[in-house]
Amino acid sequence: MSTFTEIMSSRGVGTERDVDWLHLLLADLQLLADLSFADAIIWVPATDGSFVAASHARPAGVATLFYRDFVGQNIKAEWRSQVTEAYEAGVIVDSTAPAWFEEVPTRVRTVPVVRPVGEGSDEIQQGPIAVVSLHTNLSQMRQPSRQEKTFNECADDLFLMMSTGHFPDIDQAPAPRRGAPRASDGLLRMDVDGVVNFASPNALSAFSRIGYREELEGELLAEVAAQVLSGKVDVDESLPVVVTGRAPWRADIENRGVTVSLRTIPLEIGNERTGALVLCRDVTEMRHQERELMTKDATIREIHHRVKNNLQTVASLLRIQARRTTSDETREALARAMRRVASIAVVHDTLSSGLNQNVDFDEVFQRVLMLSAEVASLNHNPVKPQTTGSFGVLPSEYATPLALALTEIVTNAVEHGFDGSSEGAVDIRATRTSETLNVEIDDNGKGIGDDGIGDGLGTQIVRTLVEGELSGTITWEQRPEGGTRVTIEIPLRFLQA
Repeated sequence: MSTFTEIMSSRGVGTERDVDWLHLLLADLQLLADLSFADAIIWVPATDGSFVAASHARPAGVATLFYRDFVGQNIKAEWRSQVTEAYEAGVIVDSTAPAWFEEVPTRVRTVPVVRPVGEGSDEIQQGPIAVVSLHTNLSQMRQPSRQEKTFNECADDLFLMMSTGHFPDIDQAPAPRRGAPRASDGLLRMDVDGVVNFASPNALSAFSRIGYREELEGELLAEVAAQVLSGKVDVDESLPVVVTGRAPWRADIENRGVTVSLRTIPLEIGNERTGALVLCRDVTEMRHQERELMTKDATIREIHHRVKNNLQTVASLLRIQARRTTSDETREALARAMRRVASIAVVHDTLSSGLNQNVDFDEVFQRVLMLSAEVASLNHNPVKPQTTGSFGVLPSEYATPLALALTEIVTNAVEHGFDGSSEGAVDIRATRTSETLNVEIDDNGKGIGDDGIGDGLGTQIVRTLVEGELSGTITWEQRPEGGTRVTIEIPLRFLQA
């Protein structure tokens, strides 16, 4: 099944602004389906003059009509004329007689989707950019309850706003979907003054859990919130505009260890505000999990920070010991150990500044190259390593061994590949595809000679890191023009698992 983005890009219809607007609508398509007790389908125009289904939402309160998605399919012949009329005339069209679908009587409503010209503008785009069709099952019709009538009235208001470019609201809060209130979780309807004239049973339960046990209907929601939060200092700063229904925003009310999330949708006719919908949901457990995740993230960052500090301390101790020793061989061994520890510390330093365990390896490698530049200056070799291409983002379990391996290779080239009599060059090329990461390190130094690469500690470390830790391959070869080429290939299928 195609995704919404794939359908829009493959059909080549609509501008970038049209697609962005439809993404906003897509986020509220489930709300429209729930309020109208109908299957909701977004139809976008196709190049052949027909329509294709871009998204489909099923109602939460009643049985769905369609057990299979229409996403990616062309419109059925029995709906095409009604959808076309709504699209071309820019008006809401209701079916005049029951439309039958697999021997089930249905009512079909088609609503044009109109977007404003730009942010903060009341002017609307010329003509609709899509059509939403609502399919209601008439075989289960009965005398609707007060809640069902109110939900349908709310849906009608939103459909009218959608057909005039006022819904979705371009100024709505850029909040994540996780924890977003849904119609079935709790719904309040307020008039233009902020007085609640309808409260669903679930909304009453949500407010009861935070300490308000009186009737909500007939009360100012702002006063209810003030009563619940009486004496509290730490209050969501966006709460006033949410409980008065003046802005399409979200806010949390927290009391007695319970957190209720509120989302306001202002209702308007033309440019005149007529009231608001307030969706509410008990998100206590979700907020608790979010806090736990934040605590764990902070703990992990602190661990990485402390590991980095400890590694730098070890590197400093090795450096001091190297300066005090009288043996050149010992001094060189300690210096190499110091650089290996320092390269690992670079990765942990990067990890300590982020919320996840992935690192931008290009940033890490630039800092690793500074260690090689330090080696060049100590050995009086005029060598400056150069990097081309991009390593991209890597998880920490791959970034650490790769940084250590590259440090060893580049440092070895700088330290032993040049005699200091001429200017040397070390070129590192990184090429990343969807399947592999390839790294080539070229130098114009003395080369590896006829005997090939040695079997010293540095070589053993690099082989173990690349082949053992990264499941990759590494080769050394003599360049025809002189110098050495080291080629590393790392499969990325293990990173994607």
